[in-house]
Amino acid sequence: MEGECRASQARSWGLPAGGAGGESPGGDAPLSGSISSSALLQAEVLDLDEDEDDLEVFSKDASLMDMNSFSPLMPTSPLSMINQVKFEDEPDLKDLFITVDEPESHVTTIETFITYRIITKTSRGEFDSSEFEVRRRYQDFLWLKEKLEEAHPTLVIPEFSSHKKQGPGLLSRMGQSVRAVALSMRGVKSRPEEFMEMNNFIEIFSQKINLIDKISQRIYKEEREYLDEMKEYGPIHILWSASEEDLADTLKSVASCIDKCCKATEKWMSGFSEALLPVVHEYVLYSEMLMAVMKRRDQIQAELDSKVEALTSKKADTDLLTEEIGKLEDKVECANNALKADWERWKQNMQNDIKSAFTNMAEENILYYEQCLATWESFLTSQTDLHLEEASEDKL
Repeated sequence: MEGECRASQARSWGLPAGGAGGESPGGDAPLSGSISSSALLQAEVLDLDEDEDDLEVFSKDASLMDMNSFSPLMPTSPLSMINQVKFEDEPDLKDLFITVDEPESHVTTIETFITYRIITKTSRGEFDSSEFEVRRRYQDFLWLKEKLEEAHPTLVIPEFSSHKKQGPGLLSRMGQSVRAVALSMRGVKSRPEEFMEMNNFIEIFSQKINLIDKISQRIYKEEREYLDEMKEYGPIHILWSASEEDLADTLKSVASCIDKCCKATEKWMSGFSEALLPVVHEYVLYSEMLMAVMKRRDQIQAELDSKVEALTSKKADTDLLTEEIGKLEDKVECANNALKADWERWKQNMQNDIKSAFTNMAEENILYYEQCLATWESFLTSQTDLHLEEASEDKL
């Protein structure tokens, strides 16, 4: 009965039944390129207070080789809501792949809300189906994130802060502020050097990625204004040609060149907004989340330091403190090991994602300017040939 209950709870979230237990089939390592919920959540945190109607699941017995639903143009960065995978490329890979898409609005007499489709595909043979599909509300994603952070405080888990409709209440914010002040006053006395370097990296990365995000947004805004203004010139030249018989062909050619440049600019902007802006902003959110991860690690370390200090000064029961210190030392070691392992994975993914985004954007920029340049060079060549032809006729 307990196994059936766990399987039902797992399927209600779009997770294969085998991933609902306390131990993940794939080990403790985070799942690269996916939302690795089943590998992290314990069975007891899968209890949902939702109505049964909200937990309806559509289990698909689709072939793992039928992956036509994944477009080759889909982004594959670690935090992207859509992840691309082709199982036939890596037949020995056993993992979970989760896609979140198709937002859908729901209107009731009490509220209006949006749900998202979640599709989980797995190549693991121990699960009872290769694909699961459910719909979940935004607050369900927040619930899942909170549970994951509680169970694994130093794992790198996607950040949702920019989409929150409402922050915590006044008392909650006051409590967080008091804890933050207490931690800063107490400090971490024995933070390892590698985490000092990690913290410095995060601070510098946060500053730079936020600056890049602002510059990128400004470039897009200015390019949009340029495009809107350029679109007005084509019709103007067409109207102008109607009143200038001798220049009619030339003015119409100019209007045609402007139209081609507008189309090239629109294509460039589409690539900029789809390929670069989401990746940059994604890592802005990541920088915020990494700071939170470091704070949680420091809180565990600070708690251990305070217990050690209390034991040294013999302010409490030494036997009890010794036992608590032992548990905290294990907790700190687990937290440190988890963060170090996830940090290396995240850093490598970050470097690959940003390099790929900027390289692709540079290639798009070159293509864009080559297209515009070729358009106007063709126009100038045709005009030069026309003038030479007219001059030749005049001589004759």
